[in-house]
Amino acid sequence: MGSKSLKTNSFILIAVLLLTSRCYYDNEAVLYPDSVNCTDVPNPAFSTDILPILNARCNNCHGGSSPSADIKLDTYNDVMKYVNNGSLMGSINHSSGYSAMPKNSSKLSSCQITKIQNWITSGGLNN
Repeated sequence: MGSKSLKTNSFILIAVLLLTSRCYYDNEAVLYPDSVNCTDVPNPAFSTDILPILNARCNNCHGGSSPSADIKLDTYNDVMKYVNNGSLMGSINHSSGYSAMPKNSSKLSSCQITKIQNWITSGGLNN
């Protein structure tokens, strides 16, 4: 096989690979899982949408038998105390006058905050 044929075949192979392969990391859902479909949950449910967020980001400190600052967030009734007085949203939004939560960790994603706000806005149901 001649040098010209080898170069042509190599070029064709590279062209085919470049044209047919897709970069895995160009998928927004993979790169930013919390930014996709955030508004697709206009009426989030406490048990399937809100409690999992609280369990993952809050209840390592604010759950169990001795919650930090005596603030318990692992049941619907406990969470509603802080929904009704505005401190849940104030804290997770890092609003002035509230203790920014979670402490010593990154802020909840905007999608997580939106889900919690949508749940509260839609009535904060125990569903």
